[in-house]
Amino acid sequence: MKKETTTKTMLLFVAIFISSLFKTQAQTPSCCAMTSTQQFAMLGNDPSFAALHPSPIPFHFDSKKGKMITYKTSDGKSTNAYEVKAEKPTDNYLIVVHEWWGLNDYIKQEAVTLQDDLGNINIIAVDLYDGKVADTPDKAQECMKSLTDERAKAILSGAIEYAGKNAKIQTIGWCMGGAWSLQASLIAGKQLKGCVMYYGMPEKSVDKLKTLNAPVLGIFANKDKYITPEVVSQFEKDMKAAGKQLTVKRYDADHAFANPSNPHFEEMMAKEAHGIAVEFLKTNFK
Repeated sequence: MKKETTTKTMLLFVAIFISSLFKTQAQTPSCCAMTSTQQFAMLGNDPSFAALHPSPIPFHFDSKKGKMITYKTSDGKSTNAYEVKAEKPTDNYLIVVHEWWGLNDYIKQEAVTLQDDLGNINIIAVDLYDGKVADTPDKAQECMKSLTDERAKAILSGAIEYAGKNAKIQTIGWCMGGAWSLQASLIAGKQLKGCVMYYGMPEKSVDKLKTLNAPVLGIFANKDKYITPEVVSQFEKDMKAAGKQLTVKRYDADHAFANPSNPHFEEMMAKEAHGIAVEFLKTNFK
């Protein structure tokens, strides 16, 4: 009797374990099922990825050229953005997408710098975190992991709608923002004129890449352990298969090498990459 009871208990335990295992698998999307942006967001769980992004050096930026605005998003909500308005009316718009820190003063400064270099264009630096700005890796991890594809796409779609139906759209972003720069370009449809992405996760669906309507400039780091040279090479193959134009610039640097607040900052490489990006954007706005 005792042996029979023990056997039944063991069988019950095994049944509960298997049930729990299947439930967990059902709740956790497989790597293949996740989008490229969701896969990138998963890096927020990796301590070594966070180690590549030490807390940014405190920085305050204030410019009369830019101001915060509010616009409606496609999910029925609203969001804020940093806008640098062109001095003269123009339909040229550059959408700027921040790193995993959020829309901080470094990004606002970059928005103003880009307009200074590009001339008479409008800049919209979006806020994918809805007002949250991280100043530590832990906070940045929380923000990046809590950002859903649906909300990000609603914010980017809202920015494109804010620019107007006649707007000529280009996008630029770094790290997490590099991935979303490409996604914003996919959303922009026929209004798209160009896309710049710095060391962001590429879109891996050739079918989606086929819907791009403009060239892409990808700036990557050969020492990047996440957006590796192999990932970049696959992106080149995928863009070729999609019949789309891609220019890739690889630097012998680490992830986030273009961020002046990062210890991996490579000033000369960042300056060169910025010049290439500006020339690319200028050409496509003509």
